[in-house]
Amino acid sequence: MDLIKELEWRGMVQDMIPGTAEQLKKEVTSGYIGFDPTATSLHIGSLVPILLLVHMQRAGHRPIALVGGATGMIGDPSGKSEERNLLSETQLAENIAGIKAQLEKYLDFDESKPNGALMVNNYDWFKDISFIDFLRNAGKHITVNYMMSKDSVKKRFEGEVGISYTEFAYQLMQGFDFYHLYEKLNCKLQMGGSDQWGNITTGTEFIRRKAQGEAFAFTCPLIKKADGTKFGKTEQGNVWLDAAKTSPYQFYQFWLNATDADAANWIKIFTFLDEPAVSKLIEDHQVDPSSRLLQKALAKEITIFVHGEEEYHKAIETTEKLFTNQSKSAEEMSVEDLEGMEGVVKATIEMAKMEQGIDAVSLLADTQITASKGEARKLIQGGGVQINRKKLANAQEVITPSFLLHGKYLLLQKGKKNYYLVEAV
Repeated sequence: MDLIKELEWRGMVQDMIPGTAEQLKKEVTSGYIGFDPTATSLHIGSLVPILLLVHMQRAGHRPIALVGGATGMIGDPSGKSEERNLLSETQLAENIAGIKAQLEKYLDFDESKPNGALMVNNYDWFKDISFIDFLRNAGKHITVNYMMSKDSVKKRFEGEVGISYTEFAYQLMQGFDFYHLYEKLNCKLQMGGSDQWGNITTGTEFIRRKAQGEAFAFTCPLIKKADGTKFGKTEQGNVWLDAAKTSPYQFYQFWLNATDADAANWIKIFTFLDEPAVSKLIEDHQVDPSSRLLQKALAKEITIFVHGEEEYHKAIETTEKLFTNQSKSAEEMSVEDLEGMEGVVKATIEMAKMEQGIDAVSLLADTQITASKGEARKLIQGGGVQINRKKLANAQEVITPSFLLHGKYLLLQKGKKNYYLVEAV
């Protein structure tokens, strides 16, 4: 498989150092991507780098996942308008362990294979380098003029907040990572998002100046939604790869709710369907957009990749219970139906409050379905709340035990897509 050709038709290549495609055709090449350990889980913003590594391995090359235990203590200024809070070593260790467990689900780490994946932590080599050694062995090879020319640095210099020496040094540390992997693991390629181009090319320049070597790189475009809003964000926040943070049902729904324009773009990037299959799906979808063939195929492929086939089928089952059979009243749903809806957000309310009678606004605020009573009132007045599949028209309506399904449940809907199962306890 021609890796660059495969990625180009998918729209996953933006900038590339000349000679990169030729290098990948010439020999089995080791290439790496860095992951910032800012949380115990990666989110869907990390899916593109993960998929780049998977494509690389499928093409016969050796993927290296670098977890930035050292650079994570510093903070990358790329795309940031202000200084980031520094993480403790304990938190970093916890985050790195969580990320490692996730990456092992997607890549083959069998070291006996020539293209078996590797995972490295840059803290392992930075921890033994003194500040003086780093200045002598790294700092002398890259000029301040060169570092200042990078967009990520220029923007911070021109802004009101400025940039600390700590974050200014990030570029040099990432460049040293590439040099270290080049020297120790014969790694000749670095990949990343387009916002990383400045940091990545510092690495190739570092290798050229210090090792008189040749290194390669390419970046992929940052994912954007067609309407200009930020990719990967929902009302609940990030869409995580960890099922405990974002349930497989919620994950599936994120992709299912993609617009036609986004789905046509994302199905190339986030699935492994080949070009003829994607072209046919787009063509069939255009004949009957209401069937949402693109969204269903996209949601299926990426949910199976991240969570497995069993969780995908559970997500489908919950979707059908909530959306497909709308003619079935909430009262007709069995306890098994309600309790078996994987991924629907669970909440509780005190039975004592139900017995006294609680107004709808307080119910929504107390269960944290809304952030405040004001938001709850506005939502109800706009017709955006349903209880047990009936639209709530009056913000002052008193909710009593007579509303409870099977004596203990309320099925709440906020907006078109957000469902909550509230249990009276």
